[in-house]
Amino acid sequence: MFAELPAYLEFFGASVVLLALAMTAYVLITPHREITLIRAGNQAAAYSFAGTAIGMAIVLFSTAAGSYNVAELAAWGAVGLVGQVAVLFVVSLLIPGLKKGLEEDRIAHGILLGGLSIAMGILNAGALST
Repeated sequence: MFAELPAYLEFFGASVVLLALAMTAYVLITPHREITLIRAGNQAAAYSFAGTAIGMAIVLFSTAAGSYNVAELAAWGAVGLVGQVAVLFVVSLLIPGLKKGLEEDRIAHGILLGGLSIAMGILNAGALST
């Protein structure tokens, strides 16, 4: 009944590690400090960060579902996660005041970045499942 449990644990563990690494990298490269802002009650930062995490998880879901081994999951997961981080830079170009808006808790900025991160995650997942 649980013959596939080791494979599940391996894929799940690898996905969690990849998500943690990607979110850590994201926090380190963003010009604003999401965790500090969220701890202070900043809703815009929370929406943005949650959307980014969801988008990245969608990418990893698709990658795990289509991979035959953890090495393949890690390689394609990394490719997809780089695309997810690119969302930040694209939105920053479209909304020049993004950093300031998030720091000032402008919820529209957080929802936009979070929503586009989820949308990119869905597109990434589709591309990675081919």
